[in-house]
Amino acid sequence: MSQLDDNKATVVRWFTEFWGDTYNPAVVDDLAAPDMVLHYSLHDPRKGREDIKAFMADFRAAFPDLSFAGAADLIAEGDYVVGQWVGGGTHTGPAFSDFLAGSLPAATGKKMRFTGTTVLRLQNGKIVEELGLDDGVTALQQLGLLKKA
Repeated sequence: MSQLDDNKATVVRWFTEFWGDTYNPAVVDDLAAPDMVLHYSLHDPRKGREDIKAFMADFRAAFPDLSFAGAADLIAEGDYVVGQWVGGGTHTGPAFSDFLAGSLPAATGKKMRFTGTTVLRLQNGKIVEELGLDDGVTALQQLGLLKKA
Protein backbone atom coordinates (compact mmCIF):
# COMPACT_ATOMS: atom_id res chain seq x y z
CA MET A 1 0.00 0.00 0.00
CA SER A 2 1.09 3.55 -0.62
CA GLN A 3 1.50 6.21 2.05
CA LEU A 4 -1.77 7.80 0.90
CA ASP A 5 -3.59 4.47 1.25
CA ASP A 6 -2.08 3.99 4.72
CA ASN A 7 -3.19 7.49 5.74
CA LYS A 8 -6.72 6.84 4.45
CA ALA A 9 -6.88 3.52 6.33
CA THR A 10 -5.82 5.30 9.53
CA VAL A 11 -8.54 7.92 9.07
CA VAL A 12 -11.19 5.30 8.28
CA ARG A 13 -10.36 3.56 11.55
CA TRP A 14 -10.37 6.91 13.42
CA PHE A 15 -13.74 7.89 12.00
CA THR A 16 -15.17 4.45 12.80
CA GLU A 17 -13.80 3.97 16.32
CA PHE A 18 -13.61 7.57 17.56
CA TRP A 19 -16.57 9.25 15.84
CA GLY A 20 -18.67 6.23 14.84
CA ASP A 21 -21.48 4.35 16.56
CA THR A 22 -19.28 2.72 19.19
CA TYR A 23 -16.42 4.63 20.79
CA ASN A 24 -13.19 2.73 21.42
CA PRO A 25 -10.97 4.88 23.71
CA ALA A 26 -7.93 2.74 22.82
CA VAL A 27 -8.05 4.15 19.28
CA VAL A 28 -6.76 7.47 20.66
CA ASP A 29 -3.59 5.81 21.96
CA ASP A 30 -3.25 3.74 18.78
CA LEU A 31 -3.72 6.46 16.17
CA ALA A 32 -3.24 9.91 17.75
CA ALA A 33 0.16 11.52 18.19
CA PRO A 34 0.86 12.27 21.87
CA ASP A 35 0.34 16.01 21.28
CA MET A 36 -2.48 15.74 18.72
CA VAL A 37 -4.71 18.81 18.37
CA LEU A 38 -8.47 18.37 17.85
CA HIS A 39 -10.29 21.54 16.83
CA TYR A 40 -13.97 22.03 15.94
CA SER A 41 -15.86 25.33 15.92
CA LEU A 42 -18.37 24.20 18.58
CA HIS A 43 -15.72 23.43 21.22
CA ASP A 44 -12.45 24.69 22.63
CA PRO A 45 -9.44 23.05 20.98
CA ARG A 46 -8.22 19.88 22.68
CA LYS A 47 -4.57 18.90 22.86
CA GLY A 48 -3.04 15.59 23.76
CA ARG A 49 -4.44 12.11 24.07
CA GLU A 50 -5.86 12.42 27.59
CA ASP A 51 -7.62 15.72 26.84
CA ILE A 52 -9.09 14.24 23.65
CA LYS A 53 -10.31 11.13 25.50
CA ALA A 54 -11.89 13.27 28.23
CA PHE A 55 -13.65 15.38 25.58
CA MET A 56 -15.15 12.34 23.88
CA ALA A 57 -16.13 10.67 27.16
CA ASP A 58 -18.06 13.81 28.19
CA PHE A 59 -19.59 14.29 24.72
CA ARG A 60 -20.81 10.69 24.57
CA ALA A 61 -22.10 10.76 28.15
CA ALA A 62 -24.28 13.76 27.25
CA PHE A 63 -25.22 12.34 23.81
CA PRO A 64 -25.21 8.53 24.24
CA ASP A 65 -26.33 7.91 20.65
CA LEU A 66 -23.67 10.25 19.20
CA SER A 67 -22.51 9.02 15.82
CA PHE A 68 -20.92 10.49 12.73
CA ALA A 69 -20.36 8.77 9.39
CA GLY A 70 -18.71 9.56 6.09
CA ALA A 71 -20.80 11.25 3.43
CA ALA A 72 -18.30 11.02 0.55
CA ASP A 73 -15.06 9.29 -0.40
CA LEU A 74 -11.94 10.41 1.46
CA ILE A 75 -9.43 12.56 -0.39
CA ALA A 76 -5.73 12.17 0.43
CA GLU A 77 -2.78 14.29 -0.65
CA GLY A 78 0.62 14.34 1.03
CA ASP A 79 0.17 14.28 4.82
CA TYR A 80 -3.51 15.31 4.61
CA VAL A 81 -6.77 13.36 4.45
CA VAL A 82 -10.09 15.16 3.99
CA GLY A 83 -13.50 13.68 4.68
CA GLN A 84 -17.09 14.88 4.56
CA TRP A 85 -19.47 13.61 7.23
CA VAL A 86 -22.95 13.78 8.68
CA GLY A 87 -24.01 12.95 12.20
CA GLY A 88 -25.26 14.04 15.55
CA GLY A 89 -27.09 12.68 18.55
CA THR A 90 -29.77 13.17 21.17
CA HIS A 91 -29.02 14.91 24.45
CA THR A 92 -30.37 12.41 26.98
CA GLY A 93 -27.40 12.39 29.36
CA PRO A 94 -25.95 14.76 31.96
CA ALA A 95 -25.60 18.52 31.63
CA PHE A 96 -23.10 19.47 28.95
CA SER A 97 -21.06 22.66 29.14
CA ASP A 98 -18.50 22.10 26.39
CA PHE A 99 -20.23 24.12 23.67
CA LEU A 100 -18.65 27.55 23.26
CA ALA A 101 -22.12 29.06 22.75
CA GLY A 102 -23.52 27.84 26.07
CA SER A 103 -24.47 24.91 28.25
CA LEU A 104 -27.28 22.37 28.22
CA PRO A 105 -29.01 21.25 31.41
CA ALA A 106 -29.30 17.50 31.89
CA ALA A 107 -31.37 15.37 29.51
CA THR A 108 -33.01 18.01 27.33
CA GLY A 109 -34.05 15.40 24.77
CA LYS A 110 -32.99 17.78 21.99
CA LYS A 111 -31.55 16.29 18.82
CA MET A 112 -28.78 17.66 16.66
CA ARG A 113 -27.95 16.48 13.15
CA PHE A 114 -25.47 18.39 11.03
CA THR A 115 -22.73 18.08 8.43
CA GLY A 116 -19.12 19.03 8.08
CA THR A 117 -15.74 18.52 6.50
CA THR A 118 -12.70 17.42 8.43
CA VAL A 119 -9.04 17.85 7.49
CA LEU A 120 -6.63 15.51 9.24
CA ARG A 121 -2.85 15.83 9.12
CA LEU A 122 -0.76 12.72 9.70
CA GLN A 123 2.93 12.20 10.38
CA ASN A 124 4.61 8.82 10.66
CA GLY A 125 1.23 7.05 10.67
CA LYS A 126 -0.21 9.12 13.55
CA ILE A 127 -2.84 11.85 13.46
CA VAL A 128 -1.24 15.09 14.60
CA GLU A 129 -4.12 17.45 13.85
CA GLU A 130 -7.86 17.23 13.17
CA LEU A 131 -9.54 20.42 12.02
CA GLY A 132 -13.30 20.20 11.61
CA LEU A 133 -15.26 22.72 9.60
CA ASP A 134 -18.83 22.03 10.66
CA ASP A 135 -22.30 23.47 10.35
CA GLY A 136 -22.27 24.41 14.02
CA VAL A 137 -24.98 27.03 13.50
CA THR A 138 -27.45 24.28 12.59
CA ALA A 139 -26.44 22.15 15.60
CA LEU A 140 -26.70 25.07 18.02
CA GLN A 141 -30.12 26.07 16.64
CA GLN A 142 -31.39 22.51 17.01
CA LEU A 143 -30.16 22.43 20.62
CA GLY A 144 -31.76 25.80 21.40
CA LEU A 145 -28.43 27.51 22.12
CA LEU A 146 -28.71 29.82 19.12
CA LYS A 147 -31.96 31.46 18.06
CA LYS A 148 -32.88 32.18 14.46
CA ALA A 149 -33.05 35.88 13.73
